[in-house]
Amino acid sequence: MNKLSIKGNWNEKKGKLKQQFSKLTDDDLLFIEGKEEELVGRIQKRLGKSKEEVQELIRKA
Repeated sequence: MNKLSIKGNWNEKKGKLKQQFSKLTDDDLLFIEGKEEELVGRIQKRLGKSKEEVQELIRKA
């Protein structure tokens, strides 16, 4: 996962993910630069998906 693609488009991606998955909260989607793995872990735990599935969801959002 490219850090810049998350950082640059994160607000847009976050909105799309929240529309797709109503279970996700703002806290789940809190992006802190350098802590991408933590973000993926929070989403993974909330949605019950694998790391690879979550990374793909973020890429496609």
